[in-house]
Amino acid sequence: MSTTITLKGIPENVYTQLKSSAEANRRSLNSEAIACLETVLVPRKTSALGHASKAQAIRERLQTQAFSPQDIDEFKRSGRA
Repeated sequence: MSTTITLKGIPENVYTQLKSSAEANRRSLNSEAIACLETVLVPRKTSALGHASKAQAIRERLQTQAFSPQDIDEFKRSGRA
């Protein structure tokens, strides 16, 4: 079910940003406003599996650049991070 609302007193800078964003996303002002509201009010929930797969991807990416404990100690001593 959808409902209609009317917004009054929208600041000019907000309107300008909304219009610009709508054009960039090839949406109407109405559709862009709905998309913005959904992003803020109805955040997409990531499942535990989604979090796990993101963590695994990060681990795999870091493993290609793995440092040995000796390397890390040397970095600390030389002041590099």
